This record gives sequence, C-alpha cells and structure tokens, in this order.
Amino acid sequence: MSIDLLVVTHISSRHQRQLKDAGVRVHMAEERAVRESILAEHRDAIRAVLTIGTIGFSAEEMDELPNLGLICARGVGFEGIDVQAAHARGIQVTHGPGTNAETVADHTLGLVLAALRAIPARDAAVRRGEWREAQYEAPALHGKTLGLLGMGNIARAVARRALYGFDMPVIYYSRRPKPELPYEYEHDVRRVAERCDILVSTLPGGPETHHLIDAALIKALGAHGMLVNVGRGSVVDTQALIEAVRNGHISGAALDVVEGEPGVPEALKTEPSIVLTPHVAGKSPQALDATVALVIKNLTAFAADEPLVTPVMHT
Repeated sequence: MSIDLLVVTHISSRHQRQLKDAGVRVHMAEERAVRESILAEHRDAIRAVLTIGTIGFSAEEMDELPNLGLICARGVGFEGIDVQAAHARGIQVTHGPGTNAETVADHTLGLVLAALRAIPARDAAVRRGEWREAQYEAPALHGKTLGLLGMGNIARAVARRALYGFDMPVIYYSRRPKPELPYEYEHDVRRVAERCDILVSTLPGGPETHHLIDAALIKALGAHGMLVNVGRGSVVDTQALIEAVRNGHISGAALDVVEGEPGVPEALKTEPSIVLTPHVAGKSPQALDATVALVIKNLTAFAADEPLVTPVMHT
C-alpha cells in the first residue's frame, strides 16, 4: 500500500511508525498553520485523513483536498465529521467500533468506585494528615442497580462487569431492545433514571443526544443517585448537573468527558463530589494499538479498492 494520509489529531511516534511501516506517507497536521504548509506542498497527493470524533472534519476542510477519498475516525466516535457532506462528495468514512470498549469499561467501573467510595477525597485527606476524618462511611457498589444509556460495545462491556463482578441488576435504554442480552430494556430514558442507582451514559454526541441528560432527568435519579458519563460531554447539561449536585438532588457524578473540553467549568473542578478525568477512558496501549491497526486495515482496503472494514453508513 502507498497512500498519503493527513493526520489532524495527535498520534504517538510509535503509531506514526506503525502507519509508515504499512506503507502510509504520514503528514502530521495537528496545528492549522502546519496543515496549511503541508497542503501547499501535498494538497493533490493526500487521499485520506485521520481524525477523531471530537475534532471531526468539515465540508469546508474536505473541499481543500481535491483528491480526498477517505476519512478515518480513530475510535468509535465520528460526530464531528460531516458524514453527509463526505458522502455527497464521494468520500468514504470509517470509524473504530469495539477497539477500546474493554478499556473504557474498566475505566468506567473505576470512576464509579472512585465517586461512590469518595476515593479521591479520602486520598487527599490522608495526605493532609486527616486519617480519622477520612474514615466516614460511604455506600458499597455491589447490589446497586446500574442504568445504561446506550447498549453498544462499551455499554455491553460495562454491563457484563457490573452484573458478574458486582451482582448489579442492569437496565438500559437504546433505540431498539437487544433481546439476546440478559438485561432489562426500558424504552424511556427517564424510567431508567428513576429506577437505577447509578446512571452511566455511553451515548455518542450529536444533535440527537445534545443535553439528553437535562435537569429533569438528573433529578429523576434521586438524592442517592449518581451520574457517570464516558460517552460525549454534550450529552449532559453541565449547568444542570452542577446545580443538582450542589442542591443535593443527586449524590455526585464522575465524568471522563465534559462539554466544551478541554475547557472545564470552575464549578466542576471545585465540587468535591464530582470526579473528573481528562477524556482518557479509552486510552491504554492495547486500545490505541487496536485503533491504529483498524485504521491501517481500512486504508489498505481503500487503496486496493476493496470494501472497507468499518464504514460509517449514510446518515
């Protein structure tokens, strides 16, 4: 395979070598100024783009590349890519479903335990010399009811860990029920929130899910409920969440994704009952290797004019 790839997201030098070893000519262009320099010299040669869902790729950017034929989203999300515009221009789009599901699920349970058992706050207290002050009670996880918004690869991995690892009943909402799964389906997101102790969102971003978790849904969780978001920050109304936590409408939250990231509202950072991580749930060596390996498979298929491995279908 020999193909020019414009990379508009960060990838490690190891993964750059992995792409180059597969015959890809890699043009790193995270910064706009760098991209303009690359386009000035290689505009006509570039046939593919590598991005991520939160960075995306717009119709205007597509129009800057006259021979672009493929946009690869590294990872499952592709909400920032104008898929309709791509397909209208004859440009194919791929993503990486399942490549980091197990890693995200591990991180999700870590967030749940961290928030429920107040692990960050206790750690900080011990470091301040407040050993006895940090010995307060905190709820146990086993036996609590897990509510899931979404039932894709990540949610299935979370549900499996919850059910078999922590004896947690699992209820879920998705566009369609999954009768092959041993979990209870709810057709209404509010009912999921009302019935669960811990609500985990694995939903993608985009207009359909924007602020789906609003003030009413958060309040439906109840004073002992907890919200966890490992999908996309735009799914949660951040201000509504802050107010709910402050007013005791829910017990707390754990967020790996934040609306408008990397900017994080000060109110989130100063609220001790909200645990934050910087969109790293899917980042492990194994997961990142798998995402790049899948990108290479799709690039190889594209270069050979063969069916793509994980295409994003018309929206």
